[in-house]
Order: sequence, then C-alpha cells, then structure tokens
Amino acid sequence: MALLTKIAISGKGGVGKTTLSALLAHIYAEQGRDVIAIDADPAGGLAEALGFPPDMIAQVTPVAEMDELIYERTGAKPGTSGGFFTINPRVDDIPDRFSISHQGIRFLRLGDIEIGGSGCICPESALLKALITHLLLYRNEMMILDMEAGVEHLGRATARAVDAFLVILEPGRRSLDTARRVRQLAGDIGINQVYAVGNKVRGESDWAFLQAESPVPTLGYLSANPELTEADMRGEGIFDAAPQAAEEARKIMEALEAL
Repeated sequence: MALLTKIAISGKGGVGKTTLSALLAHIYAEQGRDVIAIDADPAGGLAEALGFPPDMIAQVTPVAEMDELIYERTGAKPGTSGGFFTINPRVDDIPDRFSISHQGIRFLRLGDIEIGGSGCICPESALLKALITHLLLYRNEMMILDMEAGVEHLGRATARAVDAFLVILEPGRRSLDTARRVRQLAGDIGINQVYAVGNKVRGESDWAFLQAESPVPTLGYLSANPELTEADMRGEGIFDAAPQAAEEARKIMEALEAL
C-alpha cells in the first residue's frame, strides 16, 4: 500500500483544523517521516499548536509578506496587479530557506493573500501558487496543509497530488453547510478523496449526528477536551499537553491509512 504523503485540512473558522494538523504532524514525525507543516490559514496559529518555541516563531515571516523576495522572483512589486511579471517564478529554495524546524517537523507560513477563484492577478498570488505546486508535486515529505474553509490554495494542476482532503466538522448545521461547500469546491478541481473528522464531540449522540449528517465519509473524531483549551491558554504545544486528543488523532490517521 502506498504511503500517504499529502494531506489538506479544511473547515470553517475555529472548527479545529489547526488542532488536527498539529496532532497529525507529530504522529507522522514519531513514525520517522520527514514532515512539513504548512500554515495556509491567514488566522495562523499552527506553529504555536505544534509547540514551537516563541523565539523561533518570531523568526518566521509569512511568504506573502516577503516583498523583496516577491519582487526578485516575479519582477513586480507586491500589491500591484496587471502589467508584466513572471507567473512561474523560482520557488524550490523557499521551503528550506524560510522554514523553521523543531521536534522533527519543518514549518512554513504562507500568509494572507487572496488567490484561487478570487480573480486576483498579482505577483504575490503567482509566487504562492508556484510554491504550493512545488510542495505538492516535487517534494517528498509528509505534508500537512492547514487551510482556510475552501480550496483557494489548490488548482486543477495540483489537485491530484493531494492524497486526502479532510474537512473538520463540529456537531452543528453551520459546520455541515461548510463541509458541503468544501466538498463541492474540492470536486470541482478533481479532489475526490474528501473525508470528515469530527471535533468537540461531547458523546455518542454528537458522533452519531455527525456520522448521519456528514456529506462525506467520516474517519473519527476528537472529543470536546479541556486539555486542548488549557494548552492554548498556556501557549503550549497540544501533542504533549493533550494525550487523549493525540490518541484519538492516531485512530483517525489509522482509519485514513486503511483507505
């Protein structure tokens, strides 16, 4: 059975994408895999959830805010649109040059930029699109992509490189509506391996509700867990601070690998 190498995680804001991304990154690192965790959510927070020290996090500049690099690689100043610039800039050195590593996990933050279907034609979007394509198609690490509630960072050319697209669900109708939208958007660009993971599940009735109502197959869930909240309040990594959540994430990973 082929190893999974690229997992994208999506869902509405605050639903727990970053929690699952951090847990899975540590689980794969424990297995001896080379792991790169990509923060593609403008809200950020993945480095903190992974447990990176604050002084290391302070060294990270989101790629979308690297004005000099964007100008160097595209030939245009950030914030401009139209005109002439390189739409396929060199990006192969960016993951190693501008990431940080801790506990066997490499971390890279993309930053906030309107790309994908938004109609933005600008040097920032060209650089990020090229970078995502490079990460998905030309690097061999176990990649965890923590995304917004959509597929804005992906395109048809790279969709088939995503082994699994996980949508995080809370017990509630709004979360399910987001999952339906994500499923449709993912299907539109050719991603068919879409699965749901429950979060903040309070018991069997919540889990039964999600299994019955989810628009995509369910893999498992993370329980409503005060350890996760407390770890966030203390600014600690969640993998060591919430062992129950880590064990639940292992079961989710095993269910995914079994597919």
